[in-house]
Amino acid sequence: MKTFELKGTLRTATGKKDSKNLRDQELVPCVLYGGKDNVHFSIPFNEFRHVVYTPEVFLVNLDIEGTQYQAVMQDSQWHPVEEKMLHADFLQVHDNKPVKVSLPVNIQGTAKGIKSGGKLKVNLRKLKVKGIAKNLPDAINVNVSELGLGQSIKVGDLKSEGVQLLNNKSDVIATVTVTRAARAAMSAEKGKK
Repeated sequence: MKTFELKGTLRTATGKKDSKNLRDQELVPCVLYGGKDNVHFSIPFNEFRHVVYTPEVFLVNLDIEGTQYQAVMQDSQWHPVEEKMLHADFLQVHDNKPVKVSLPVNIQGTAKGIKSGGKLKVNLRKLKVKGIAKNLPDAINVNVSELGLGQSIKVGDLKSEGVQLLNNKSDVIATVTVTRAARAAMSAEKGKK
């Protein structure tokens, strides 16, 4: 997993009024769970840009006033209209404790069905996984090169080492749909015979 570093400042007061004051200064109120005690801190919004505007998942090295923590970002809340982050939750990572995260799906190869006139449709862009943070891959690779017209790859078809897939095994990740042009070509073929 890729790592990213964020520096934060401890929050002495918590509550709606204090959180609003932080947001007015373009700081994001944050909480770190999973340790002995919850740690309340804030981070400037512009430091979050590399973490939130990407499909990738990062192992975050948090530096909160000199104290180091390893964590993953679990949740973020946004203003419904403005591009403003309201809150972020982090989960502290331990070497022996598995974590649950959503990893991006990386589609590899060109499906056989596309060459026959089909169209590749990707249904799942992320998969929920559970595993030890240091063993988690950057993405889940899905090879679609063997897919023909009307075929699909499901979560149950994937082989994963060191990672437990949490999505339903019958969930379709990618499928090759039959387009109108392919249907017309198949009908024309049958008509000639």
